[in-house]
Amino acid sequence: VHACIPCLCKWFRAAGEESELCLQWIMTHEEHHAAKTLGIGKAIAVLTSGGDAQGKEKALRGRGGGTKIMAGGRSGGYQGLVDGGDHHQGGSWGLTSTSSPQGGTVIGSARCKDFRDREGRLRAAHNLVKRGITNLCVIGGDGSLTGADTFRSEWSDLLSDLQKAGKITEEEATKSSYLNIVGLVGSIDNDFCGTDMTIGTDSALHRIIEIVDAITTTAQSHQRTFVLEVMGRHCGYLALVTSLSCGADWVFIPECPPDDDWEEHLCRRLSETRTRGSRLNIIIVAEGAIDKNGKPITSEDIKNLVVKRLGYDTRVTVLGHVQRGGTPSAFDRILGSRMGVEAVMALLEGTPDTPACVVSLSGNQAVRLPLMECVQVTKDVTKAMNDRRFDEAMKLRGRSFMNNWEVYKLLAHVRPPVTKGSTHTVAVMNVGAPAAGMNAAVRSTVRIGLIQGNRVLVVHDGFEGLAKGQIEEAGWSYVGGWTGQGGSKLGTKRTLPKKSFEQISANITKFNIQGLVIIGGFEAYTGGLELMEGRKLFDELCIPFVVIPATVSNNVPGSDFSVGADTALNTICTTCDRIKQSAAGTKRRVFIIETMGGYCGYLATMAGLAAGADAAYIFEEPFTIRDLQANVEHLVQKMRTTVKRGLVLRNEKCNENYTTDFIFNLYSEEGKGIFDSRKNVLGHMQQGGSPTPFDRNFATKMGAKAMNWMSGKIKESYRNGRIFANTPDSGCVLGMRKRALVFQPVTELKDQTDFEHRIPKEQWWLKLRPILKILAKYEIDLDTSEHAHLEHISRKRSGETSI
Repeated sequence: VHACIPCLCKWFRAAGEESELCLQWIMTHEEHHAAKTLGIGKAIAVLTSGGDAQGKEKALRGRGGGTKIMAGGRSGGYQGLVDGGDHHQGGSWGLTSTSSPQGGTVIGSARCKDFRDREGRLRAAHNLVKRGITNLCVIGGDGSLTGADTFRSEWSDLLSDLQKAGKITEEEATKSSYLNIVGLVGSIDNDFCGTDMTIGTDSALHRIIEIVDAITTTAQSHQRTFVLEVMGRHCGYLALVTSLSCGADWVFIPECPPDDDWEEHLCRRLSETRTRGSRLNIIIVAEGAIDKNGKPITSEDIKNLVVKRLGYDTRVTVLGHVQRGGTPSAFDRILGSRMGVEAVMALLEGTPDTPACVVSLSGNQAVRLPLMECVQVTKDVTKAMNDRRFDEAMKLRGRSFMNNWEVYKLLAHVRPPVTKGSTHTVAVMNVGAPAAGMNAAVRSTVRIGLIQGNRVLVVHDGFEGLAKGQIEEAGWSYVGGWTGQGGSKLGTKRTLPKKSFEQISANITKFNIQGLVIIGGFEAYTGGLELMEGRKLFDELCIPFVVIPATVSNNVPGSDFSVGADTALNTICTTCDRIKQSAAGTKRRVFIIETMGGYCGYLATMAGLAAGADAAYIFEEPFTIRDLQANVEHLVQKMRTTVKRGLVLRNEKCNENYTTDFIFNLYSEEGKGIFDSRKNVLGHMQQGGSPTPFDRNFATKMGAKAMNWMSGKIKESYRNGRIFANTPDSGCVLGMRKRALVFQPVTELKDQTDFEHRIPKEQWWLKLRPILKILAKYEIDLDTSEHAHLEHISRKRSGETSI
């Protein structure tokens, strides 16, 4: 049993055991042994280059802690690589063990002139060879990654020159005969083609939205117009998503300059907004904004235009470098960790024939793309804009960017019809517990419905309100300012429709409801299933409906993400950061934190990954008293080193016997003399607060896509002068599945649902649990059987809609 796996495999083969079972055993254990020994004897160098971005720390942590190999840090980016000496730090666990809440990068970042010259790259190669490093991980923007690929392409020639100059031996040259490079895009601009989000972008959006929300209150008080300039260089992503997330009146981005008569159009738009009762105007300007002739459009130009033509009290705010700073968001922390682990796997699996790749995000999937393909497409965008081929530049930015732009144009530039005689009547409602982002989804749904010429009704208090007739018509201004508001403005209840079919049917007839958009959590999903069953008894229920998942628990089958979950995660992370900080200067301390989620462990797991938890107890991964004992002993060992803080998360329903109090008492007793313990139950604060930029943007696009689907489905179901929809695909959940937003019939999702515990039977995030344990310094195996394979950017861009 204790023999070496290869020896056992060799013995089996020598013995002539060729049975299928034996061969499976051999293959399984050889793969296991290969995974266990993948990193032995290899060294990885990590550098951060270019502008700093929040979340780079987590990418470093995902590398430094994820393998049993030497991880080298480079102080000052490529400059540290060139200079060598004290600028080379041996990567240790302690270097990144407390870096989760920090922005910037502990190993320094810089733009390096020396590396642009061959002499500088020669010195860098010499430093790597002398340290036996043949794997390089570069975290930076397109310039940094282009430099990395140039370095790799010259590697053989650089070694030859070094050997000729007598600086390295033939043996050293042979050992370092090839250089593997993997890139990670760390940039707040999100200007690198091939990835939906770069590390740091979401955190920058957090900083921007915090300021926009603060400015909104003062703008309303004084009836002012604010022009806000955001970063992004020649990419308008930050400006575009900010405009969607705050409901801005106008956005200027370099990829799509405004029409020649934009001044008149802008002024008309602002005055129409005031006429409808709004007390403020918000205009977002990307720093690289231009007109169709390439002339810069500055925030001062826009201010002067508004003051001269409309006489509005107008202010300019240039946000500047505040967008680069601050604490990384939960999204960036998790993204950095996931991408860091994937980058390590890509390096360890690399061969001399493996092209340099970049690890990127496509929807919810980590993918590997050829580095230079991405760099080339990024350069093609710049060239297209320089050549005034703006439509092509938009397409090259990718589907995510295009989707954002299309939704923005609909909500900001298309005038709602002023004539009566609506095409169809669609009702919108919230069901279940409140979640941040619900209001943004309602706003988007209502306004897209109005733009399409529909009559849109809003239902108060969920299915109960639908039964009682708590229904009213919503106009354009009804949902004004809803994007950034938390909770549910319509009111929401957990009541299911089954007991009120008769009253609901009567009100569907009374208000001539022809379609239903249900925004909510697990109750919205089960309510949809009940409506499908009710169609057998009531023809009035034979209308199309779509469920938009919105719950902090993220437990709706058919979707990887739910509206509201990101806001809850950020609340938990911020609270954990503050709780750990509260113990600064005291003796060693462990915090036990209880999170919400019902039986779903999404919040506990992802918050644990983002906040750097030592353990996260969840229902989906059963644990025993022995597991608890092992966790306590592990934490005791860590606390005997330089570690002074411990964090343990517990999902509220992970185990009926091992309660939060039980775990707190266990840690308190076993940690006596080494650390003391504190507990915190976060409670309903996880459901409150303003929605994050991710939830606002996600909800807005989900609402728009749901209403577009609804309009098509109503037309499809029109028969004999009435709507009659009784097919399975007329009642769907709109969900994010890996790389695409897809509509799935609720009846098809029944088999994928654990109704007793209100969770999907399979959940994608469970595969991230080993990363959490590895980063907490547990000795466990990482499943390497499922990982990203090298794709091509052209194939990725031809895929389905991503977020």
